Amino acid sequence: MGVNVLATAVIERPIDEVADYVGDPSNAPEWYRRIESAEWQTEPPITLGSKITFRARFLGRDLVYTYEVVEFTPGEQVAMRTAGGPFPMNTVYTWRPLSDTKTHMALRNHGEPRGFGKLAAPFVARAMKRAMTQDLADLKQLLESR
Repeated sequence: MGVNVLATAVIERPIDEVADYVGDPSNAPEWYRRIESAEWQTEPPITLGSKITFRARFLGRDLVYTYEVVEFTPGEQVAMRTAGGPFPMNTVYTWRPLSDTKTHMALRNHGEPRGFGKLAAPFVARAMKRAMTQDLADLKQLLESR
């Protein structure tokens, strides 16, 4: 059983501000509660093929994983994937303007767990949905307070 989780938010900021901020992985520890650090493995800024290693804590476990950017359309979408670990994951950010000052953001995580992860997939999906919803709420508050 795979995991496919979507969270969305409407952020009262222009799309270029939202996409520029979220599209820079260096900012991830500021708005993802569970990400402790982001370390570039390739030279910034983000582009197709960029690699970033994240250190995080999720469900009581320390995680280290490296994402590779597999799709990149500036101001519209960033898609990353990791093939390592017990839970290979894809993360996709998409943005679309609702007005000159309002942006719809979608955050999707999907993957196929391996081993024990297959049994835990429904539990992990629920926990991911809660975490992603919190993270987008934090992002919204952070960007709207600027």
